[in-house]
Amino acid sequence: MGGDMREVHCDQITETIARLCIEACTELGLDVIAGFQRSLETETSELGREILQQLIENAKIAGHEKLPMCQDTGFTCVIVELGQEVHITGGYLYDAINEGVRRGYKDGLLRSSIVEHPLDRKPTGDNTPAHIHVDIVPGDGCHLYVLPKGGGSEQTSTLKMLVPSDGREGALKFVVQAIANAGPNACPPLVVGVGLGGTFDKAAFLAKKAIFRCPIGTPAQNEIDAQFERDVLELANKTGVGPSGLGGRTTALAVHVESFPCHLVALPVAVNIQCHAARVKHTSI
Repeated sequence: MGGDMREVHCDQITETIARLCIEACTELGLDVIAGFQRSLETETSELGREILQQLIENAKIAGHEKLPMCQDTGFTCVIVELGQEVHITGGYLYDAINEGVRRGYKDGLLRSSIVEHPLDRKPTGDNTPAHIHVDIVPGDGCHLYVLPKGGGSEQTSTLKMLVPSDGREGALKFVVQAIANAGPNACPPLVVGVGLGGTFDKAAFLAKKAIFRCPIGTPAQNEIDAQFERDVLELANKTGVGPSGLGGRTTALAVHVESFPCHLVALPVAVNIQCHAARVKHTSI
């Protein structure tokens, strides 16, 4: 091991994850609140405007009282951007993250929503295990992202293996139809993550990764993806789903696309739908 290797102790990771879990569930990002406020300027439905105002008020109360903004405090999704020059000490990285989730949900009095097995449905009791993805990146940094993913919006997410002849229009139609199908069940207004390309599993993760993007509405760096984002957002807000699915122009606050090269015979498209409680927190340690 080189002498310039930076060490990060597991205890620091555990403490940070616990804090981020509580903050994510109780403090809605200013970028999301700003999205609600911008939508008030364009929403033509009186009921839709009332719902947007309620969402803003709910977020303020949650932050002030340190209470969850939604009773569904989610499946804890964690992305770690870990520098290749970092050595994790004091234990196993995944154990440290799960212990942070365990402590955060206990100390924050957050609801546990995870069952041990999809078929026997026995609760784990502490909201573990988390869904963890580690990206090895250059340097000696360690950046942690936490997203408590609500079950209602996750249930409306979908993936389809299109073929090249479906083309851009086929992909666009599939994504917009997924948003329309989600309707009120996904608790709009939404942040929509879209994964284009890769393999079956890669497309799904790209869609998940897309909803971690902060601030919401930050365009993709690739202009092809950025234009797709703009087109989906425009069409989504013409579906009439509206806030809470009760009608209006504000069905989605933002659309984020992540893409990856794919096989010449394939066009995988995944849609991961995030409810209005777009609860992403992140920090570096």
